[in-house]
Amino acid sequence: MTSTMKKAILILTSALVLALALPGLPAWACTNFLISKGATTDGSTMITYAADSHELYGELYFTPGRKHPPGAKLDVYEWDTGKYLGKIDQTAETYSVVGLMNEHQVSIGETTWGGREELSDPKAIVDYGSLMFIALQRAKTAREAVKIMGELVAQYGYASSGESFSVADPNEVWIIDMISKGPGNKGAVWVARRVPDGYVCAHANAARIREFPLHDSQNTLYAPDVISFAREKGYFNGKDSEFSFAGAYDPGSFGHRRFCDARVWCMFNRAAPSHKLPADWVQGDENAEPLPLWIKPDRKLTVTDVMGFMRDHFEGTEFDMTKDIGAGPYDLPYRWRPLTWKAGDGEFLNERAVSTQQTGFSFVAQARSWLPDPIGGVFWFGVDDTYSTVYFPVYCGVTDVPRSFAVGTASFNQFSWDSAWWVFNWVANFAYLRYSDMIKDIQVVQGELEDKFLAERSEIDSAALALYKQSPRLAKDYLTDYTTKTGEDVVKRWRKMGEFLLYKYLDGNVKTELGQVTHPGYPDSWYQKVAAAAGDQLRVGKLETERAAEEASKQKARQVAESLMTLLEARGMAVDGETRDRILKTEDAGQLEKWLVRAATAKSTGDVFKGD
Repeated sequence: MTSTMKKAILILTSALVLALALPGLPAWACTNFLISKGATTDGSTMITYAADSHELYGELYFTPGRKHPPGAKLDVYEWDTGKYLGKIDQTAETYSVVGLMNEHQVSIGETTWGGREELSDPKAIVDYGSLMFIALQRAKTAREAVKIMGELVAQYGYASSGESFSVADPNEVWIIDMISKGPGNKGAVWVARRVPDGYVCAHANAARIREFPLHDSQNTLYAPDVISFAREKGYFNGKDSEFSFAGAYDPGSFGHRRFCDARVWCMFNRAAPSHKLPADWVQGDENAEPLPLWIKPDRKLTVTDVMGFMRDHFEGTEFDMTKDIGAGPYDLPYRWRPLTWKAGDGEFLNERAVSTQQTGFSFVAQARSWLPDPIGGVFWFGVDDTYSTVYFPVYCGVTDVPRSFAVGTASFNQFSWDSAWWVFNWVANFAYLRYSDMIKDIQVVQGELEDKFLAERSEIDSAALALYKQSPRLAKDYLTDYTTKTGEDVVKRWRKMGEFLLYKYLDGNVKTELGQVTHPGYPDSWYQKVAAAAGDQLRVGKLETERAAEEASKQKARQVAESLMTLLEARGMAVDGETRDRILKTEDAGQLEKWLVRAATAKSTGDVFKGD
């Protein structure tokens, strides 16, 4: 996403105003994974979204469905800035939307890639954020949402830079690449492709669609002038069959590969390690082949698997953020911004992983075709850092959301213990101080909560389905109660999590289960790095009197060791090389004197050291 987003609040007033304003999401900011129906263990579809920004307050939006009178208009405000963009025609009916999933199990996510700067249209009315919410309010299927999005930008212009969208329903998952046509050319050029059944796809702030079939409307949709416009602008001059959307509209850079496509590469390797995708593309090799648009996973995926993809710092790869010196003594996989920095004459980078400290909110949207829409759609939602968040189930048929996650409970500039976002940030930011230890405690509770939600889902679904057969409204009320209670329980438990971490790790110490204070210090590997960097500056010195006393102690130890060896030999005990070394290398005179006393009556050399 872009760099100035204020705060995303969907407001529908009597004047039919759509106000969308969300805090700034900078370049390289978001990540989406797309999982087709045939790639999951239960036949559901899933898309994910991490909305990342250093100024984004994460909250769970909810807009109820409504009927609208003929001739009604919709005021559109830019999602990034809150700037008024203009009016568009309102539809007769809009559907309810929770987060970025509507009551028909349609969900949408996005990542911004920018593309060609000259294609910005200052007079357009519909920006990418409004485009998502308006499509969700109007579409019953993913394919319909794709078409609505194309129609909206054609009619009203597209007020954003290059964007990739994920669009899913219970049966299909689509990826869209879109960019405005610039001043004097109302509309946008775009391509949408359906992810093949059994495959997974991903995008992360770089255009992903290259060549595409021109005569396969079941699986590929596109703006009619997507190729001719590129020719007109001088971006492409080959055969239509050779046209690459990404090549024409998002030529890319080293940063696109390393900061953006690297996240796609990592997810593909997690899902399909047997493919052994090389890292040469993301490392900037000029001769490398681009990453595939999608890949077939080695096995079918669960919700837990997909949540795991969202929790990644390149562990186990050449980009592992827990391994370089920037991770500090406790393997912290985060780096404070800026993303690139200079030292001497060189420019260097910090890796950009899926999990990052500045996530405002994230989700895994799951759609299940075998259940009625209000029950089938589950919007697994979490706030703050994906690695330490807790995803809890929000059914798409709810009529309210937990207050701790709701719009208006707090804000980026207003702290509140009632706010889920602030509570999760409190826990995560404290954990960053001693990450390799504290994250283990966090993951225990995280796993307990998420496992509980997954284990009880079948029971919740069955109860809701029984109520649905009586009345859909009864099912929605039941699921709303469950969702709100679950969300509040998560925040309550996370407050306790923070309290426990403060208690256990107070002042750099670590308490045992019995409350005993221990001082484990830093890992040996870190001490070695510090010693190498500091040289003699941190070396412990000794006064002359200390050195004399130390030498006297060593001399005494040598004398006692020689006496011990003499006694053992006098008693006819065989002394092997290992025993000799142990005795002669011991510098503790007191310990040697204990061994000397035992040697007087010992039956073997083993008795001398017994108990030590």
